[in-house]
Amino acid sequence: MSGRLQSIVNARGPIKKIGVVGMGYVGIPAAVLFADAPEFESVVGFQRDSPSSGYKVAMLNRGESPLKGEEPGLEELLSRVVGAGKFRCTSDFAAIAECDAVTLSIQTPFKDPKDLIPDFSALTEGLRAVGKNLSEGTLVVLESTVTPGTTERMARDVLEEESGLVAGEDFALAHAPERVMVGRLLRNIREHDRIVGGIDDVSTRRAAELYRPVLTTGTIIPMTATAAEVTKTAENAFRDLQIAAANQLALHCEAMGVNVYDVRAGIDSLKGEGITRAVLWPGAGVGGHCLTKDSWHLERGAQVLGGDLWYPHGAGSIFGVARAINEFMPRHMVHLTVEGLKRAGRSPEGAKIALLGWAFIQNSDDTRNTPAEPYLATMKEAGAEVGVHDPFVENYPGIEVSHDLDATLAGADVVTVFTAHHHYATLDPARVKELSGREHPVIVDGRNVIDPDLFIRAGFIYKGIGRGDRNSHPLTP
Repeated sequence: MSGRLQSIVNARGPIKKIGVVGMGYVGIPAAVLFADAPEFESVVGFQRDSPSSGYKVAMLNRGESPLKGEEPGLEELLSRVVGAGKFRCTSDFAAIAECDAVTLSIQTPFKDPKDLIPDFSALTEGLRAVGKNLSEGTLVVLESTVTPGTTERMARDVLEEESGLVAGEDFALAHAPERVMVGRLLRNIREHDRIVGGIDDVSTRRAAELYRPVLTTGTIIPMTATAAEVTKTAENAFRDLQIAAANQLALHCEAMGVNVYDVRAGIDSLKGEGITRAVLWPGAGVGGHCLTKDSWHLERGAQVLGGDLWYPHGAGSIFGVARAINEFMPRHMVHLTVEGLKRAGRSPEGAKIALLGWAFIQNSDDTRNTPAEPYLATMKEAGAEVGVHDPFVENYPGIEVSHDLDATLAGADVVTVFTAHHHYATLDPARVKELSGREHPVIVDGRNVIDPDLFIRAGFIYKGIGRGDRNSHPLTP
């Protein structure tokens, strides 16, 4: 069958026209980088005309990025490729028929981590739209992080059903997972090695042809589609595991009266051949679309492809335990808040809390699975009044997010730092105390962005993740 597909690909010639389905944190930078490559003639971004995201079409066609965090070079590159006529966005999926290659960058959450059943409804809808307009010889690539086995099974089945074509015979199919972090999207796509896994050798080679022009220092790493799926879910599961280890260490350091950041620096100082001891940063919780669910995609893949598993898996595996620790950290922020209030002679009921940072990561507007949300919910249940400030987030369903820092801090019994936005690293203790109007306001630092001693000397009650050396400090009159 690969011989037939190779003949069709040869007759079609080099990839010139590309479609990118899903205009989000992955699809937008990928589309503009494809459009900027001289090897490609044009790129079309496809976005559903939905109430929540349909506005992106007009914005992108004006050369304006809907991503409002700090993304170096993105807006400038977008404006350039739109001005050059190499990129446009549409909600008309019929234009897929003109594309030589189509990538899909659509979110793949879990409905409920307890049963490890993924919600592929949005991805399936995107695949159906592609399949209905698929032409012979087209390359289809899933960039979405998926449960291992999805490309070979579900994606293939949907595309074949909608198109009437056969994967590996009439069209090429591959998985090439994104490996980006908000705040450095363009840089990550250019510099990270690209994992490319086709359902056959022809599909793998065609996908490599697609991605090679946008890489600078990165190289292509070919493998099977399923191996590529495992690679993506595993690398995020390992990162989640490393963060969980740092968080567990931070909790231990708090209990023992030790500064976790001193310990981290000490561990990191051990260097030499064959030594790997780098420790990630602890914090108030893990958010985002990837780390919060990719361990479950990996676990689900083992269950689907491996059958009856005889070893610890799911919630009982080391990856499941890591998830539980990271999900615990917002609860620990609640504990630190309550302990701080207790020391100030207050209870949570009626207390005013200034929650600083709603995005899950610094200097970004990405609020997906923000760990600040369970903290806010718990404090509200305890009777506290919580005001939220974030300089990058425009709106969030059901939450009023302020851009006025002074107004958020005014009258606050507790200031809780959830996100390491650069705005919070320069908080002035005297000014914050003046705005709070409290003799001993509480400050809870979940990201180690402030100098505790400055706030302690100003009369604050300080609590910080991993700061066992300061969490029981003498109170300054």
